[in-house]
Amino acid sequence: MLSRFILLLSFGLLSGLLAPPARAQQPFGFEYRPLAKVVQGTDTLRNAWAGGFNASLYSKIDLNADGQDDLYVFDRETARSLTFLNVPKAGGGRAWQYAPDYEILFPAGLVGWVLLRDYDCDARPDLFAYANGDIKVYRNTGAAGGPPQFQLVTNQLLYTLGSTSYSFYTGGYNVPTVQDVNGDGRLDIMSFDGSRSALAELYLNTSTGACGGLSFQLTNDYWGNIYACNNTCTSFSFTSTCRAVLRPNHTGGRSILALDLDNDGDQDLLTGLDNCLELVSLNNLGTTLAPVMNNSSVNSNFPAGRPVRLPTFPAPSYLDVTFDGRPDLVVGTAVVDNSDTIEFKRTSWLYENTSASGAPALTFRQDNFLQGDMLDVSEAAAPAFADLDGDGLKDMLVGSNNRSNARGFYRASLSYFRNVGSATRPVFRLVTSDYLSLANLRLVGMKPVLTDLNRDGAVDLAFSAALGGTNYVYFILNTAPAGQPASFPIPTSTPSFIAGIPYAAFDAPCFTDVDRDGYVDLLLGTTTTATDFPGMALRYYRNTGTLPFRQAFVLVNNDYGTIRTATGGRPGNLHPVVADVDGDGQEDLLTTDSSFGSGDVRLFSNFRAQGSIFSERTDVFYNPTLNQYQPARFGNGTRIRLAPALADLNGDNAPELYIGLEGGGILSFGPRSRTLSTRGGAVVALPLQVYPNPAVASVTIETPRAARVTLLDLTGRVVRTEPTYERRHSLSLQGLAAGVYLVRAESADGQLGVHRLVVR
Repeated sequence: MLSRFILLLSFGLLSGLLAPPARAQQPFGFEYRPLAKVVQGTDTLRNAWAGGFNASLYSKIDLNADGQDDLYVFDRETARSLTFLNVPKAGGGRAWQYAPDYEILFPAGLVGWVLLRDYDCDARPDLFAYANGDIKVYRNTGAAGGPPQFQLVTNQLLYTLGSTSYSFYTGGYNVPTVQDVNGDGRLDIMSFDGSRSALAELYLNTSTGACGGLSFQLTNDYWGNIYACNNTCTSFSFTSTCRAVLRPNHTGGRSILALDLDNDGDQDLLTGLDNCLELVSLNNLGTTLAPVMNNSSVNSNFPAGRPVRLPTFPAPSYLDVTFDGRPDLVVGTAVVDNSDTIEFKRTSWLYENTSASGAPALTFRQDNFLQGDMLDVSEAAAPAFADLDGDGLKDMLVGSNNRSNARGFYRASLSYFRNVGSATRPVFRLVTSDYLSLANLRLVGMKPVLTDLNRDGAVDLAFSAALGGTNYVYFILNTAPAGQPASFPIPTSTPSFIAGIPYAAFDAPCFTDVDRDGYVDLLLGTTTTATDFPGMALRYYRNTGTLPFRQAFVLVNNDYGTIRTATGGRPGNLHPVVADVDGDGQEDLLTTDSSFGSGDVRLFSNFRAQGSIFSERTDVFYNPTLNQYQPARFGNGTRIRLAPALADLNGDNAPELYIGLEGGGILSFGPRSRTLSTRGGAVVALPLQVYPNPAVASVTIETPRAARVTLLDLTGRVVRTEPTYERRHSLSLQGLAAGVYLVRAESADGQLGVHRLVVR
């Protein structure tokens, strides 16, 4: 009778303990969570899931009000803001930790260039940014001890020439500098002219306040008598205009930075040119306000030792990134697109300033600053997950455009990351950057899908990619039996492709059984503009089960779900993926697109039960720092190509969300406030392992995600607690009476698990 009472009591407690604490139920969403480790060579990447970047400009700002300068990176090519905290490093020193919660604090719609500079001397950097050729300014109105807040002051900054006011025109490609040039404590502006990018122009700050303001005067539109020529990458004239050329080799923008390189009290210049490799230094032989330069001033091998040789358009930033209090030189590329098809893996060069005082002594340290800590496959990353080696763990393929092949051609390829971790702790190790030697096919824009196409129980490979501007959905069938390591024949020519679909570059496929007949159908996000296939829509192709497989797909709906933007437009670069993400037992549709050039993510819950016009949510990303849900902010521009994938990598029956970015990396998100499905019986949301069980002196509790742990007796009284969120806890059982106890684990997103424990 007593044992029966204990079982009934424990069952009642179990039911009660599985109920969430009394609080308002939050909606389902995703939260940034770097679940898996990534290893490349001997390095475990510190910021593996930061999303990568291509063309970087750097600024410093205290994001979390801890008195430490943090790092803001603006990716000029993808128009994405990235934020990194200055944190203690294990073993001593400091390190940069990716912290995406702060990115939403920066204004939406930033493009071109962004520089953080404190113009009102309140110790909070303000924001200067490109505005359609002009300059716009946001003031940082954040309270002392709080996060930054930006309020638009002007979207058209003015300067005076004589008694007339004009708007700045820096052009569409130039990168200006905002800094104190003449040493009076006020921020000035220097830029090459917006029309030709030939003349260096100095705008001094004429504000009368003790600190500064936003009053500027053009004091020199021919600073240093510099006339930058386009004859070669390093040609300048100091006496007249450049010699005319019938066909200029280089056009476009220039970057500029004023810096006293020789400690003589005046400002010298650093400048880079679009389509050129070199960062050129120009030594000032005069003074800051009366500069003198000539042919002897030009140095195209700067810095000494290892001169800058980026793929194109070097842009310098000067700030302390090595945590020693001395400003360093970081040089990124300033391209606004990849029409030159460059490799973006190593486009952030760091030169450490080793001089304690006087002229900077710049020593080369690395050509992948921050990038080397990320999973970064160059451009347009697209992940897919499945067990490829037959060990029961999901591995990862990442499609991208890069120059990693043997001949250095710009090609699409698949990077293969093998999962060498465990069922609850994934660890991805890079095996090859050209899986199946697909770079030989000369494709671009590869988006892989791993699924069972022919219903033999083994995972097959499909991928969309463009060949000569025409897109196809290719497939390679797995010749190995189910459960064995995948065997894909290495194609010597283009593989088979699915017939009868639109052929627009960068179309994105998703294979899922829409009609539940046992055959995988095709949902295709396409940008085609063909009249019989209205452009920028989701297409539903039903798999009829007929052979050959490539001819089995029949168009059912050329505008499935009638997916539209907030203004009624069609979404560009639409990419679908399907899974039960919210845990209600019904599959959901998630799409990414580049609507308004902002990189939107839309969630359509239980899409099969929706009508002809799907209902969506876009505020699906939880920000724990701000305690709010927010829409995606993953870049700007019509070329933003996001690539989502859903996969349960930690064995908790809840798929995580991985989004490949244009910057060549991947963002990792875990589910939050997931509903428990009761279809087919009760499901414990948070699995946990308790061992040894029975236990005597101590017990170990493991959960697939970080959780806090409580040990209760059968009356519900708390007898032990571990309040910190960890994946593994060890509880001492000293002093506890023998009997039955309950272990309760709760993750940060509110998911619960309970396990019975016997103490002897």
